Amino acid sequence: METGIRIDYTNTLDSIDTDQMEAARDRIIEAQRLLHSGAGPGSDFLGWRDLPEKARESLHTVTEVAARIREMADVLIVVGIGGSYLGARAVIEALRSPFETEGTTVLFAGHHIDGGYLRGLLESCADRRVCVNVISKSGTTTEPALAFRVLRRWMEERYGADEAARRIFATTDAQHGALRRLADEKGYTTFEIPDDVGGRFSVLTPVGLLPIAVSGIDVGALLDGAASMRTIAVKDDADSNPALRYAMLRDALYRQGLSTEILASFHPCLAYVTEWWKQLFGESEGKDGKGIFPAAVTNTTDLHSMGQYIQDGERRLFETFLHAEHAVSDMTVPGADDNTDELDYLVGRTFSEVNAHALDGTARAHRGGGVPNATILLPDITAASLGALLYFFEYAVALSGYALGVNPFDQPGVEEYKKNMFALLAKPGHEKRREELLAQSGDNRNNIAG
Repeated sequence: METGIRIDYTNTLDSIDTDQMEAARDRIIEAQRLLHSGAGPGSDFLGWRDLPEKARESLHTVTEVAARIREMADVLIVVGIGGSYLGARAVIEALRSPFETEGTTVLFAGHHIDGGYLRGLLESCADRRVCVNVISKSGTTTEPALAFRVLRRWMEERYGADEAARRIFATTDAQHGALRRLADEKGYTTFEIPDDVGGRFSVLTPVGLLPIAVSGIDVGALLDGAASMRTIAVKDDADSNPALRYAMLRDALYRQGLSTEILASFHPCLAYVTEWWKQLFGESEGKDGKGIFPAAVTNTTDLHSMGQYIQDGERRLFETFLHAEHAVSDMTVPGADDNTDELDYLVGRTFSEVNAHALDGTARAHRGGGVPNATILLPDITAASLGALLYFFEYAVALSGYALGVNPFDQPGVEEYKKNMFALLAKPGHEKRREELLAQSGDNRNNIAG
């Protein structure tokens, strides 16, 4: 099975000379060697490389449990943050219509701290059959733990302890952590988060596959697409390996001072794919004062807002367009009794054709405005194509991180806000930092008053 993913990098050619591209190629090939040998930093988190094949070992169980959830629930509430929800949400929103009313709806909680959202979610589920999938390796991450505390109580009050336990599914560490202990005590059905797969690379584990399967999407096709990209990604020839080419382009442009990448989708259903991409690249590259800042827009909508900055703002950015060449569903521009909207020249043409020309026009305009850009072309928006795209980005970011000289598989900076939040909330064990923060607040107030 071929992935069909291609990269058109025509609009970068006048920004990168031959020597720069060769230097970038050398760095990326060396990064690929580190990745394949397991000799680079973070080598204990390389399990994602084999997931397209390895995930099939538990696929039958995932699909079996997903079918059970669909039979007994109108809604599955997925509780998780970061990689524990973004991958599943990206695939579901890409492949399942927001207007679809059949089947089990997948909703999300625990990805922020907002009591109003959670209250509204529970009120919307009052007359619907509900199951919960809580996803956390430790069970103590604040955002999902708070949401699950509320949801667990709500489920037990509504269904009783035994039935609630039958309706709660935990995806967590195989042996350790608060959620593992609770799941064993309550008798929840559980799935394991592999020890060698980090959260943002976990969409092809039960973390992502269970919610995706519950939504009715073919997870086997998703894995097929990822497997096909894996076969291509290991090649060291950029002409036949789009993941390698993408990593090379990013590396060359970054070293010319272009420190922001905008991923621009021309399909609103891919908006959460770009959100997933932001986490994947931001957490993987942003370390040691290095890394490309990942931003995202959805076009043509954002051409009427962010488009102004991209066209005429500060010239420290480059752009990657994400576009599907063939629409799964489409419409044709109809005729009208008059031409007051001046659209008669489009009659009989498809919306996808107009969208494709909008992309081409945008790419040309932005390049003319000093923004180099490339286009990632998907054959279509299907489970197989999405699986290939997910693996494409995972492989490319691993190469990019190694080429930067950072560990692409850790996220030490994520812990800093938590330490301050725990101290300010007077969590036991954080007394010293609390005193320091409150003293800083006093100094700041004195400075303002002075």
